[in-house]
Amino acid sequence: MRDILPDLRARCSDGIPFALATVVAVHGSAPRDPGAVLAVDAAGTVVGSVSGGCVEGDVYEVAREVLAGAGPRVVSYGISDDEAFGVGLTCGGTIEILVRAYATTAEREDLAAVLDLIAADLPVAEATVLSGAAETGARLVVRPALAPDTHDTPGTFGTLGSEGLDAAVSDDARGLLAQGHTGIQWYGAHGQRRMQEVAVFVRTYAPPPRMLVFGAIDHAAATARIGSFLGYRVTVCDARPAFATRERFPTADEVVRAWPHAYLESTEVDARTVICVLTHDPKFDVPLLAAALRTPAAYIGVMGSRRTHRDRLARLRAAGADEAHLARLASPVGLDLGARTPEETAVSIAAEIIQHRWGGTGRPLGELSGAIHHPGGPTGTR
Repeated sequence: MRDILPDLRARCSDGIPFALATVVAVHGSAPRDPGAVLAVDAAGTVVGSVSGGCVEGDVYEVAREVLAGAGPRVVSYGISDDEAFGVGLTCGGTIEILVRAYATTAEREDLAAVLDLIAADLPVAEATVLSGAAETGARLVVRPALAPDTHDTPGTFGTLGSEGLDAAVSDDARGLLAQGHTGIQWYGAHGQRRMQEVAVFVRTYAPPPRMLVFGAIDHAAATARIGSFLGYRVTVCDARPAFATRERFPTADEVVRAWPHAYLESTEVDARTVICVLTHDPKFDVPLLAAALRTPAAYIGVMGSRRTHRDRLARLRAAGADEAHLARLASPVGLDLGARTPEETAVSIAAEIIQHRWGGTGRPLGELSGAIHHPGGPTGTR
């Protein structure tokens, strides 16, 4: 959704009717994950993608039918029939796509409220009925309870058809939102657990996860750039004013001049945060890593040679760190790509973060068999 957010907000504000196709389920290998969207407006303009091109043509036709009044639909695409020129996926997987229209002013205003929250990096979840006893396309928007000083209002708007279903889905949506997960949940008609009468797709929009980069060196500049590209909110921190400047890190969301461990102890770190320690200086590293190991961060990568890392581990043990905590450190940082330049090293670091997030092997895909995309959700960063 974020990749076409400006286009959707423009259509809502300009009063342009459109249909939105959303990937709600993926089985096996598929080009896009649940939550990927494609929009088709009344003029036939297309933005976004649900399959990287495999089934876009057919989804376009379905979107036009829905926009013309056919009602919300869930369509499924599997393996394509190449000989019959059938519409489908060449990768062998199956995807399910919800197509619904935002044709009226009220519908667009409801969606615009969600888009505004996403644009402001405020957490929100959107639940939509896919099938079953409730009406397909029924929609409930869920906000979490936030800290009192945020001046933000928790709650819900919309309905899935019954108070019990709304209550059950609201609870689950807030839990999924806290984890940054998206997917289909099943309920009874009135929200009963362990029943499969109603399928509800819960799409969560959590604020971007954080990347904290410590050490204002050339490798940090490259890492900040690739972190922004991957969708992280990037902070670069260094105690040296001459190095921690906005001019040196134009792509970072913020540049902080502070002792690294003091800043880390004062800022928010959650289970999606990744920490990259690139200082390789004991007077910075040891207190910083001692603080990092007390956080729930998903990934802690540390630059330095193997000899430097052995010395670092000894200092951390002397400071009281146990082996279970020390095992969380990814050091030397990055995957073995043969990287030399700061930019190549940043790619290596990013590759290790992605591997850690999804549980990949880090080996060439050509050496492996089976599904390319690992089943299940992320291991902690999303």
